Amino acid sequence: MISTNFTFQHFAPTKIVFGAGKLNTLHEEALPGKMALIVISNGKSTRANGYLARLESELDQAGVGHVVFDGVGANPTKTAVMAGSVAAREAGADCIIALGGGSVMDASKAIAAMAVNDGDLWEYILFGTGGKKPLANRPLPLVAITTTAGTGSEVDNYGVITNEETNEKTAYCDANAFPVLAVVDPELMLSVPPKFTAYQGFDALFHSTEAYISNLANLKSDMLARAAIENVGVALVRAVRDGSDLDARTRMAFANTMSGLVMLDACTTSEHSLEHALSAYHGNLPHGAGLIMISRAYYTFFINKHVCDDRFIAMARMLGKTDANDPMDFVEVLMKLQEECGVADLKMSDYGITPDEFPKMVRNAKDCMGLLFPFDRYQLSDEECIQILTDSYR
Repeated sequence: MISTNFTFQHFAPTKIVFGAGKLNTLHEEALPGKMALIVISNGKSTRANGYLARLESELDQAGVGHVVFDGVGANPTKTAVMAGSVAAREAGADCIIALGGGSVMDASKAIAAMAVNDGDLWEYILFGTGGKKPLANRPLPLVAITTTAGTGSEVDNYGVITNEETNEKTAYCDANAFPVLAVVDPELMLSVPPKFTAYQGFDALFHSTEAYISNLANLKSDMLARAAIENVGVALVRAVRDGSDLDARTRMAFANTMSGLVMLDACTTSEHSLEHALSAYHGNLPHGAGLIMISRAYYTFFINKHVCDDRFIAMARMLGKTDANDPMDFVEVLMKLQEECGVADLKMSDYGITPDEFPKMVRNAKDCMGLLFPFDRYQLSDEECIQILTDSYR
C-alpha cells in the first residue's frame, strides 16, 4: 500500500467536452461572449490543417463574431501577450478562444487578463521581478481548444510566460484564469509530427510523475496521476510511430487532461523549474525536450535519496514493467520509452546551452519558479541543482 496524504482541496470549474469530433459540436455549447478573439500560434499548422476554418464555422453557426490573433510563439512571451491584449481591445472582444497547444493556451490566459486591465503584464506577475499587483478587473472568459497532448493547460488557471527583457520564465496565475470551457478533440492532434508528439507526451507524463512523487501527493492526485501515467505507457509510442492512430491519440489526450487536473490537487516539482530556466535563456528549446534531457539525472538523484522508493517502483509498473521491484526500474523503463520514441539522444549543446550557464540558470529557477522547490521530498541546494544539469549535459 502506497502511503499518501488523506486531505486535499479540488477546484476545477472548467467544463470539459472530450472526444473525437467534439470541435464540431462547439456551436451547441453556451459560449461566453458574442465577439471572440481567436488566439493561435504564429506557425502555419492551425490554418493548413483546417482547424481554424472549422472553429470559425462553429462560431458562425453560434452567432459569435471573431477576429484572429496569430502572434504566439513556441515559448509565449510578455510581448506577445501585450500585443494580443491590444488586438482584443481593438476588436471589442468579450471573450477569448485559444486554439492551439500549451503556449497558445498559456498566452491566452494572460491576454484575457490584460485585455481588461491597465499597464504591463509584469506588474501582475507574482514571482521574480513581477509587481505582484492584484488584477483590478476579472479576466475575459476563456474557451480552450487544445490541439496537442502536452500541458493540460486547458483545465488549469496557470500560464507560463517569458519576459524577454529579464530572461524570466515564470507563472501567470489568477483564481479567475480557468477556462470556462475546454474542448479536447483528439482529431485535432492527428497532424502533430512524431518529434513534437514525443516532446508533448513526455511533458504530460512528467506533470504526473512529479505530482506523484511530490510531498503534496494525496488520494485524489494519486488516482489522476496513475490514470495519466498508465495511458502514456500504452499509447505514447503508438502515437509517435503512427500519428493517425486515433485510439492512441485519444488515450494521450486523456492522459494530458488528467495531468492538467492532477496539478490542481498536488503539484509539479523542481524538474519543471529547472527546465523553465533552460528555455528562459534559450527560447528555441521546446519545453518537453528540455524535460527529457534532464529527466534521467533528476529522477536518479531523488531515487538515490530514497525519499519515496515505493512510488518509483509503482510508477515503473504503471509504465508497463509489471515485475518492477527496485526504484531504478523507473529510470530503466523511462529511458526505454524515450528510446522507443526516438528522443533519447537529445543534447543541450544542440540548442546552444553551455555548462558555464548552469549557475545563473539555477539562480533563475529559484528566483522565478522557486514556488515548486518546496514540493520536493528532498530540498535541493544550488550545488545539487547544478550537478543535475551537469550530469544531463551532452
